[in-house]
Amino acid sequence: MPLDAHSLDRVQSLIRLWRSLHGLPVPQDSRMTAQQRRRLKNMLRAADGRLHNADYREIAEAIFGVERVASDPWKTSALRDAVLDLVKDGFAMIDGGYRKLLRHRRRS
Repeated sequence: MPLDAHSLDRVQSLIRLWRSLHGLPVPQDSRMTAQQRRRLKNMLRAADGRLHNADYREIAEAIFGVERVASDPWKTSALRDAVLDLVKDGFAMIDGGYRKLLRHRRRS
């Protein structure tokens, strides 16, 4: 294994893999918070919806619920803006942005 700026990430990944292969509990992945994992899941759901020709409102209803989406006028809804961002960011992940998930963010 190369000793470089990403060595610690590789070691942590190997430990997680080894524990999984040996039936041991795998520690929580520290690269993302629970909130970041939820957002990532919603980004991919939103992008998948667009790939399957769902409109933005349908995506919002699937992610946030029909009642919550219906509670505000759609054109000015904050949920509409959130869905637009989720779709954009989801496609960015699909287009190679997922590689950022493999590394811890480090301060330079």
